[in-house]
Amino acid sequence: MSHDMIRLISASKRDFVHMTPADLKLSIQKSEGRAVMGQHCLINAMGEGLVQHVTNSELMFAFGADMVLLNAFDFDDPSMNLGLHGLSYAELKERCGYRPIGIYLGCSPYVVPSAQDEGRYNPMGMHASPEHVAQAVAWGVDFIVLGGDPGTGTKLEDIIETTRWIKERYGDEVLVFAGKWEDGVTEKVLGDPTASFDSREMVKRLIDAGADVIDLPCPGTRSGITVSDIRDLVTLTHTYKPGTLAMVFLNSSVEGADVDTIRQIALLMKQTGADINAIGDGGFTGISMPKNIHQLSVSLKGEQYTYFRMASANR
Repeated sequence: MSHDMIRLISASKRDFVHMTPADLKLSIQKSEGRAVMGQHCLINAMGEGLVQHVTNSELMFAFGADMVLLNAFDFDDPSMNLGLHGLSYAELKERCGYRPIGIYLGCSPYVVPSAQDEGRYNPMGMHASPEHVAQAVAWGVDFIVLGGDPGTGTKLEDIIETTRWIKERYGDEVLVFAGKWEDGVTEKVLGDPTASFDSREMVKRLIDAGADVIDLPCPGTRSGITVSDIRDLVTLTHTYKPGTLAMVFLNSSVEGADVDTIRQIALLMKQTGADINAIGDGGFTGISMPKNIHQLSVSLKGEQYTYFRMASANR
């Protein structure tokens, strides 16, 4: 890894082709809190996408996202990944100009669908099993995000243990994001002042387990979560083990709000000091509205870098 690695927000196709996970981590860090991640839900109930003949991943990059996270990716039955239009992971990467694309994996020990998700997707197919992680590493997946979908009963202990064995087995071969920003019913999310656990201690344990990036809820979207709650955890993340990054996740269906709301929340995200600013898939056809991704990008990194990301796919 070279310390003259280009910033993610300035990188284009020729840079992404050669990026290792360690390179990607440094390029995010050097972007100083301006990296934007979109989330693309692939499950068949959502349909093929918002616009015919292009994937939602392509749309998000076209509207200013620097990274994309694939949600509900089914390793066991690729036909369930309707949002990929029949593409493999490698083919999607090529279609998107080799820009960073990661996969979300659930850490619930139960691996059973909740009542609201019955029949919509196969939790077994997106479970963080040794087989699925091995497949992701073999494909050269840019990053893995570990968490727990709402209703799955996933706890931080599950995420810590999954993080530990993945990093022990694969080390720097894979960039691991880990934390808790959703599914706050069975156990509260990180930063929630009503949680029965100490969020600071949990962040330290996630980092000790090997997490490269700590996932945190976004103030202004998760009920009861403030900027000070999350800023404290981001500061801890950056100082407890220098080089560890933090991500805040704008979700809880607020990603489906109006542009003015997204603009306000973007400024709250900036105040937390997080390195990556993610926006969820709670819209229509497995994507938040492209205008909201565009607004998040403009608010966090201005029009110049947003337009660069929109126009630089083939550079």
